[in-house]
Amino acid sequence: MAQGTEKAEGRPGRAPSRRDRQRQATLAEIHATTRKLLVERGSPAVTINAVAREMGISGPALYHYYAGHDALVGAVTAGFFQELTAAMEQARDAAPERPRGSRLLATCRAMRAWATAHPAEFGWIFAAPVAPPGREPDSERQLAGHRFERVLLDQVVELWNERPFPAPEPDGLEPSLRAQLEAHSESIDGRLPPGALHVYLGCWIRLYGLLCMEVLHQLDFAFTDLDPVFEEALRDLGAALALET
Repeated sequence: MAQGTEKAEGRPGRAPSRRDRQRQATLAEIHATTRKLLVERGSPAVTINAVAREMGISGPALYHYYAGHDALVGAVTAGFFQELTAAMEQARDAAPERPRGSRLLATCRAMRAWATAHPAEFGWIFAAPVAPPGREPDSERQLAGHRFERVLLDQVVELWNERPFPAPEPDGLEPSLRAQLEAHSESIDGRLPPGALHVYLGCWIRLYGLLCMEVLHQLDFAFTDLDPVFEEALRDLGAALALET
C-alpha cells in the first residue's frame, strides 16, 4: 500500500505544516516525473529507480512515499482517472439548462477528447479493470475508477427515472445474460433494471470499443478522421436511449 497520500497529514482544522507541504510537493513531483517517463518513453520505462534518477534522488528514498512499483502506478493512475473524470463532469455541467441528452453527449465527447489527447495515460487507466465495490480493499485507484464509472451511469439513471427508454424484458434475454445483468443490477443497488442495463452496457461497449481502437490506431488503415465515426456512434446511442437533444 502506498506510504504517501494526496491529502495533507496535518491535524484537521489546522494549516498544513512545513513538513506536510514538503511531502505534498515531493508527491506532486513524483507523479509529474512518472507521467513524463510514461509519455516520452512508454510504460516499461517507468520504474522506481528511473523515477528516482530523474528526480535526482536514490531509489530507496522513493520507498518513503510508495511501497513499490504497483503502489506508485496505482496512485498515478488514480490521478489520471481524476483528471478524466473532471473533464467529463465539466462538460456535463457547462450548460445545465440544456436537455439531459445533450449533456450526456457532451460528456461522451469530453471523454474522447481527453483520451485522444492523452493516449499513454488512457492506456494506464484501462490497462487493468477496476474491481466492483466490495470485492477487494478500496485503493486510491479503485475509488477514482468508481467515480469515473458513475459519471455516465448517473446520467443514464436520471434519464431512465425521468422517462424510461425502450429496453428488453428480462424473460426475452438469454438465461446466462439475464443472470449476469440481474447480478450487476444488484451490485448498483437496482438503480437500473436488467433490461435497461443491457441497453446502457451495449452503448458503453460501442463507445469504449471505438475509443480504444482510435487511441491504439487500429482504424488507421481505413480512416484519417474518426470524428464522423464517433458522431455516428453517438447518434446510435441517442436512438438507443431515446434522447431529446
